[in-house]
Amino acid sequence: MKQRLSICYAAPGHSLVPTSGTARNILSLAEALSAWADVTVAFRDAPDRSVRLGPGLSLETIENGDRQQGPGIDDEATRGVNPLSHLMYMRRVSDFARRTAGRFDLVLEKGWRLSGYLAHSVQTAGGAGAVIENDARCWTDSRLDPRTMLKWLLHSGAQRLAGHYSGKSLLVIAETEELRQQLHRVRHIPLEKIKVVPLGVNHSLFRPIDQESARASVGIPPHKTILLYVGGMDKYHDLWPLLDALRGVTLPELELHIVGEGEYRGRYEAAAKKTRSRVVFHGRVPHERVPLYIAAGDLCIAPYCAEAFYDHTVSFSTLKIPEYMACARPVASIPSGEIKRLIQPGVSGFLFPNSTVGWRSFLYSCPDRRTLSRMGEASRKAVENRTWEQTARGYMNAVAGCGTPILDRLRPASEWGFRTAVKE
Repeated sequence: MKQRLSICYAAPGHSLVPTSGTARNILSLAEALSAWADVTVAFRDAPDRSVRLGPGLSLETIENGDRQQGPGIDDEATRGVNPLSHLMYMRRVSDFARRTAGRFDLVLEKGWRLSGYLAHSVQTAGGAGAVIENDARCWTDSRLDPRTMLKWLLHSGAQRLAGHYSGKSLLVIAETEELRQQLHRVRHIPLEKIKVVPLGVNHSLFRPIDQESARASVGIPPHKTILLYVGGMDKYHDLWPLLDALRGVTLPELELHIVGEGEYRGRYEAAAKKTRSRVVFHGRVPHERVPLYIAAGDLCIAPYCAEAFYDHTVSFSTLKIPEYMACARPVASIPSGEIKRLIQPGVSGFLFPNSTVGWRSFLYSCPDRRTLSRMGEASRKAVENRTWEQTARGYMNAVAGCGTPILDRLRPASEWGFRTAVKE
């Protein structure tokens, strides 16, 4: 009988914050991978040590508790403007890679500003490393003043390094075909090195729940039409057009409920005071209660800002949309990237520009609650086969296909029972 594999799934650019979408993504995948391997997750740090890991998982930190404990931060949002801090942290990542290479058969590196650096360092130390990428991190801001120009120069340097290191890794796994193409164009990673494996859904958590009981549980009126948003409030998720549309639309039966936090919350709260409909901000809620809020809604929204993405295309895997859909709720979003493959207009949701005009037109034509409920069932069926187990098998399939000697204990791809093709 073959010995089980050992895998380290490392996130050098992220803290273990249980409400973070990235942390949930990593932990869900790691738990699915544990069916075939002993899995250790490694975050930059873990401010909340009370986080419960799934069975068979263990936790390590790259910074070894040196940083001050607090609410947790994310390098994607807070690093990148201080080269010295990057250099100091790169040294710690390199030290972690040397310690890690001899303990695990495979190290998976979650993408960050210096994607590929950990995987390359692991391989330099004699191990095997692959990169899991969810964003090409393309510059979309201005360069009109010295400060933004400096940020752009640092960003560009980080992109070149990420392309260099990622190109030397075992392989790069991208969440969508759009991202695969962007990584090739922006970072010049060979297309044949990039495999596409979609993200899964935790169906044991995100599932249909009785709407009446869900509304009673979270304090939402039983007879209103509820638009629901769950997620961050940042440049990628733009609620302003909907709030602006609600200023000129009188729909007393309609309410907008927002679950989450973010840097734009203050401006959204100010805009909400000018609307003619009730807008409720619930703030950050425990992850296990999120499906209750989704169930309480009639229509879930994913108002992405296309202008915030490279080439105005949403390239990452929009995890909130399939989670909405798994809870049997239709979704309104924009016609971009993978979203166009997830949502069938008029059947499982609606696709239109995230603009004031687009939202105002939709609000006047929005179907009644009974119709939205029927559409929700179509949404559920559309994602019922999208699972984290499939994602984990896709990763194993992709790695097994690399033919690297150090991974010769991986069984042939055909033995994993994974019938969904991994795209080249």
